[in-house]
Amino acid sequence: MRLSSDIWVYALIRRVELAGSFATVARKGDARGGAVLVKTLDRKTGRTNLWSETVGGDGETLWMRPVTSEAEADVDAYVGRAARIDPDIWVVEIEDADGKRFFTEPTADS
Repeated sequence: MRLSSDIWVYALIRRVELAGSFATVARKGDARGGAVLVKTLDRKTGRTNLWSETVGGDGETLWMRPVTSEAEADVDAYVGRAARIDPDIWVVEIEDADGKRFFTEPTADS
């Protein structure tokens, strides 16, 4: 059984806060089934990454980067397009040098 989007998002934010980093909901989507995008920001280096949930070839849930650019403007442009296509989408922003470490699922680059 899969968690609803709102519970998953707030659990992620709690994990981030417990680790001493900062996370916020930048866009609220549908509480039950909205897709989630996670934007990670490293303020020291200026690197920004965007993560989107997907299903791997073996049916396993994993996180992948739909935008290869690490420029915040490019990431924000993608998020804007995604929100126009899917108004139910959630966007969570994490300020941490390695924001992907908060995922409980594997990432495509792991």
